[in-house]
Amino acid sequence: MAGLYPNIRPFAIHSLAVDPRHKLYVEECGSDDGIPVLFLHGGPGAGCEPHHRCFFDPCRYRIVLFDQRGCGRSHPHADLTDNTTGHLLSDMEAIREMLGIERWLLFGGSWGSTLALAYAQAHPERVSGLVLRGVFLCREREIRWFYQEGASRVFPDYWEDFIAPIPEGERDDLVRAYHRRLTGNDELARMAAAKAWAAWEARTASLRPSEAILKHLGGPHTALSMARIECHYFLNGAFLRPNQLLAGAHRMADIPGVIVHGRYDLICPLESAWELHRAWPGSELNIVADAGHSAMEEGIRSALVDATDWFADRLG
Repeated sequence: MAGLYPNIRPFAIHSLAVDPRHKLYVEECGSDDGIPVLFLHGGPGAGCEPHHRCFFDPCRYRIVLFDQRGCGRSHPHADLTDNTTGHLLSDMEAIREMLGIERWLLFGGSWGSTLALAYAQAHPERVSGLVLRGVFLCREREIRWFYQEGASRVFPDYWEDFIAPIPEGERDDLVRAYHRRLTGNDELARMAAAKAWAAWEARTASLRPSEAILKHLGGPHTALSMARIECHYFLNGAFLRPNQLLAGAHRMADIPGVIVHGRYDLICPLESAWELHRAWPGSELNIVADAGHSAMEEGIRSALVDATDWFADRLG
């Protein structure tokens, strides 16, 4: 199975003002005349990392990455104003138009898969294909599984640390309780909540513990944006209609896709990928037998590179 491509640097960096408040960091890597592909990071709120460029053959792809509103190198940091799924879809269109791209491949994992599906259903004519990992449909039961009851039974030790910042009387709705702290005026309480939220996700993201994930998500800059923006989105149902992405799968009937999902993904259980695959005949589902949620687990990483190589052959 294939490994990641070598580290590369951007050949172009853009600062795109999408409204009077928000300015997005956008970069292009690989070949300027290659197959356009848009990388959609997770969270929401996690931002892009250098290794995200390496899932694609730089000789065959024009790789576009951007930090979504409020995170990474976009400004203002951790900002929730005018930060909804609809705004992110408009941002993707603004980036596409700025770069003069007619159609592009979408590559997204976890929340990135949510955003890719929402965009593909809104603009199917703009999408040449989809590579999805750790499918997250943002349904209420998926959010409750990870932030209220479900994953807590598999990781009771980590869960104890997650609920520690929340008094017992508020634990019947942990997303709402966290939201109060993450948007409150007490800076110490806000940062403590952000770190606990981020640590819960980092510690459960892979089948085996990963210090790299803990270090990245646990850093104050990333922890604050991810916790605030995720909590904001999940409290509002990701600004999607109930079951919107599964119900709209028919809009992707002519779009080919590869879904890669770890058998033991306990952040986004396999059920959602399975249901999406059944509702989307143009998709291929690759279940990685010995992996959890993280894109950097060996089997998932290799399957994702295999998928982008396959699309390069098909679209090239």
